[in-house]
Amino acid sequence: MRQRSLIAITAALAAGALTLTACGSRDDDGGSDSGNGGGGGTTVVIGVDAPLTGDLSALGLGIKNSVDLAAKTANKEKTVDGITFKVEALDDQGQPSVGQQNATKLVADDDVLGVVGPLNSSVGESMQKVFDTAKLVEVSPANTNPALTQGVDWQKEKVRPYKSYFRTATTDAIQGPFAAQYVYNDAKKKKVFVIDDKKTYGAGLAATFTDEFKKLGGQVAGTEHINPDTKDFNAVATKVKNSGADVVYYGGEYPQAGPLSKQIKAAGAKIPVVGGDGIYSADFIKLAGASGTGDLATSVGAPVEELPSAKEFVANYKAAGYKEAYEAYGGYSYDSAWAIIEAVKKVVEDNDGKLPDDARAKVTEAMQNVSFDGVTGKVSFDEFGDATNKQLTVYAVKNGAWGSVKSGTYTG
Repeated sequence: MRQRSLIAITAALAAGALTLTACGSRDDDGGSDSGNGGGGGTTVVIGVDAPLTGDLSALGLGIKNSVDLAAKTANKEKTVDGITFKVEALDDQGQPSVGQQNATKLVADDDVLGVVGPLNSSVGESMQKVFDTAKLVEVSPANTNPALTQGVDWQKEKVRPYKSYFRTATTDAIQGPFAAQYVYNDAKKKKVFVIDDKKTYGAGLAATFTDEFKKLGGQVAGTEHINPDTKDFNAVATKVKNSGADVVYYGGEYPQAGPLSKQIKAAGAKIPVVGGDGIYSADFIKLAGASGTGDLATSVGAPVEELPSAKEFVANYKAAGYKEAYEAYGGYSYDSAWAIIEAVKKVVEDNDGKLPDDARAKVTEAMQNVSFDGVTGKVSFDEFGDATNKQLTVYAVKNGAWGSVKSGTYTG
């Protein structure tokens, strides 16, 4: 699949990947031998932290499988002489406390030189200090809360809190306003009801959307916070109906967004629900049912139909035998893992072909200057550890599937 690197595919491949299935199996414990090959001798473990069970497992398993594919590819092509890559995947269940425990477990394994994950920004927040103290690099394919890289006061002054934390996905500082511009300027919606799930990702995304929507001249008809542990949103749906809003913006994830959309329509508000990458999943469509037609989601990257090398990526993922689709973050997960592989390669090359005693610190240092053509386009990081690739796409539900309607970057 990779003649050194995959060129210009994107995690938005999920538009096709959402329906991709293949026979195969994964290890029950989440681990993987990541294929044969490599130079033997030294094993380097790439940790993965993601929700492998529960409501968000569709996204989490896509992350795990894509990291596994990157490791298999590196081993097959002997990308780093003398190094065999292995994947150790841990299930955080979407819970910050579990993620923190997983971070401690990964730090305790001296063979772990990098970690891909997590999915949720709230989980990422709980893991950062653990990894940073151990000088263990972490590359998230999915965290979008700006505070993780730019500090809690990022809107006033950007200060990077942890030098070991990087991400390949762009942030909600861009995603929220990008959605607002589409909703106001393109969809011509002027009155929004804003709902969020009170979590780090959802509340943050809703806030950046709201700020931009109001700047454009839009009106906020109402706001509400929901309990993500419930699926009964009838009270909120009634408020939406009575508010006169012509669109709903939801900050949160698909397990709640699907039923919320269905119940809003059932209450008589025949208006679209719009969300971020957290709702961009085939499972949202299953949960929303036929009434989800016309709902919108933004997601990182460019749409699959614009990427000529997409067929190669899909074919190789399928050939690897994974039974789950790679979903919205597959490409970003592959690139996160490959960034770790590239950093390890640089450290080995700079140390006469072997790992130094302070390999973790050296890999973290090398990550800052990693740059390659990856699944999602050009992969590199700015001074905050954020992805330099800022492209986003708006998708709409049509005929039971997500389809792209507009791609671009936020112009603030």
